[in-house]
This record gives sequence, structure tokens and C-alpha cells, in this order.
Amino acid sequence: MKHNEKLTPYAQELRKNMTPQESKLWYAYLRKYPHQFRRQVTVGIYILDFYCAAAKLAVELDGSQHYEQEGKHHDAVRTNYLNSLGIEVLRFPNSDITKNLRGVCRMIDLKVKERSI
Repeated sequence: MKHNEKLTPYAQELRKNMTPQESKLWYAYLRKYPHQFRRQVTVGIYILDFYCAAAKLAVELDGSQHYEQEGKHHDAVRTNYLNSLGIEVLRFPNSDITKNLRGVCRMIDLKVKERSI
């Protein structure tokens, strides 16, 4: 899969400095998930929060900037690009990680199983 090599150092920095919500989802669930998830993966000109290659599934955690008009537009363009590569995007607001981690994990599990068949 194509990626922008100029983004690699930035992606590495993001892996070292996860948000509290990314850290919680990673250490509580995705790190030991049966299908490998990777953190801060570059695809094209984008960096995905989490990516499972086996299911071609991206998991994105959205902070408040994603709900502003510019953020919504950027996310739509990004999602369309990823969908064109066969990658499905699951988006969760940061508040879901804090308030409903079990539900988020359940949704991720269902989607991985659905896409891995």
C-alpha cells in the first residue's frame, strides 16, 4: 500500500505520544487483539490511528476538531480516499472511549469478524 515516506517520522512521534484515549484503547484492547492492529500507520497522505490489515479496517478516534466544518470536510475526503482502497473506517468520538470502551471494543470486534470472512 502506498504511503508518503515524509510522514514516517511524524507517525513515529505520534506512536510515542498517544492521546489518553488512543492509549486506553491500545493497551486495554487492540494491542492483544487476535488480528494484528498497528498504530499510526501511513496510507497515502494520511496517518491512521489504528489499522488492521487482515480486515482492511481503520479505527479513528475523533477529538473536538473533527466536529467543526473544516474537520468534517477533511474527514469525508479522507474516508472516501481510504474507501477507494478498500479500507473501511470506523470513527469513534474520544468520549466513547472514556464512557463506553466496552461498546467500542464490541463494535470493532464485530467489524473485524465481518470483514475477515
